[in-house]
This record gives sequence, C-alpha cells and structure tokens, in this order.
Amino acid sequence: MTIKDKIIAITGAGRGIGRSTALHLAARGACVVLGARSEVELADVANEIVGAGGKAVFSVTDVTKRSDLNMLVARACEAFGRLDVMVNNAGIGPISRFDALRIDDWDAMIDVNLRGTLYGIAAALPVFARQGQGHVINVLSTAGLKIVPTMGVYAATKNALRTATEALRQEAGRNLRVTEVSPGFVDTTFADSSITDETVRATISKQKEQLAISPDAIARAIAFAIEQPGDVEVGSIVVRPTAQD
Repeated sequence: MTIKDKIIAITGAGRGIGRSTALHLAARGACVVLGARSEVELADVANEIVGAGGKAVFSVTDVTKRSDLNMLVARACEAFGRLDVMVNNAGIGPISRFDALRIDDWDAMIDVNLRGTLYGIAAALPVFARQGQGHVINVLSTAGLKIVPTMGVYAATKNALRTATEALRQEAGRNLRVTEVSPGFVDTTFADSSITDETVRATISKQKEQLAISPDAIARAIAFAIEQPGDVEVGSIVVRPTAQD
C-alpha cells in the first residue's frame, strides 16, 4: 500500500498531466521513467525530480513508433531492474467538425491516442508476465463519456481504447491490474498545442479558462490507483471539474 520504490513509466511525461504525474509520484518515492518526444522537456522534468532528491530517467519516445515504447520499457528495466506500472498518457486532440475534413488530424489521433497506447501495452506485458505482476494505467477522457460536436474522432479513439482497456482487464487474471482514468477539462497546453482549427481552438481555450482544474488532480487519481494493495484493482476513475456538464 505504498508508491515508494515502485518503478513507473509514463508516456507524454514532458508536459501537462504526464509531467504533473511524474512529479507527484516521484515526490511519493517512486522511481519514474519518463517518455515524450521532446528531449528538452524530458530533461527538465527529470532534473527537477533529481534536484528534489527523487529518482528519474528518461527516453525520448514517439508513441507512434513501437520501437520507442520498447526502448522506454527497456530503459526502466536497465535502470531499476523491473517495471511495476505503465502509464499510457500520451495523447493529442486536434478536434474539429467532420465536415472540416481534417483527415490528417484524424489519422494523427488514431496513431497517437489508440495505436500509441496499444504499443505501450504491448511493450509492458511481456515484462509483467516475467515478473508475475504489473499495472497498466490508460489515460482516456470524459470526451468519450459525453459525446459533443467537434470531438467525434477524438472521442472515438478514446472509446476504442476504453473497450480495449476493459478487454485487457478481463484477460488480465489475478496478477495484472488495469485502470482507466478519464480526465475532464484540465489546465494544460493540450488545446493550444494540438488543435489546428482556429475557431474550435478559441472555443476550447475559453472553456478551459472557465472550467479547467489542475493536472495535479489527475496525478493524485493515478497515485490512488497505484497505491492500493496488490489484490485491489481500481478499474475506472473519472476526474472532472465540478462545473463541467
């Protein structure tokens, strides 16, 4: 019933929810293995953790490349001897109306949000099987719980992953825990950095200013799932602002 000394890999760890999760878990005594596309951002997070007395290593990770996920998991085993938790957090959301026909954005969301998480699962499962234990945590979205205009493809990727997560949970047996975490509006650069439709980006940015909660809230939810006894699985957590519909 502790996070201390657990080896936890996190994708999308350079900013937003991933960064907050890495800092929070490291402060609780975990050894974190950070993955993201930006080496500069990864180094910044790792240096902050190490400077505060924590343990962190990183591997530049593009989740659309299966080999990068394999290297991230290998980095965990190389640095710390095992992997206890895989947090599949990396995601993008270039949302738009269907009739905008931003098909490249659709492809990118499928590649990162769905395929990237599946690659993370595939990289971790052989290690968990050898160890006889492990924990997969997939970060989804409340966009998949309440379907609204402009979020059709984004929500579809998250709900496809929701289905895969539940199937994995049922296949997992006694020694593998599986958790899905669905954040609502969170105060990150997610919208500014990924939405290509200017009108939609302005709308989402305004909603974020009115509603968004700190990414630390999601980090605490992830920590809650991890710190449960080994025979306790937290299957699903939804964390949204109280003002969000």
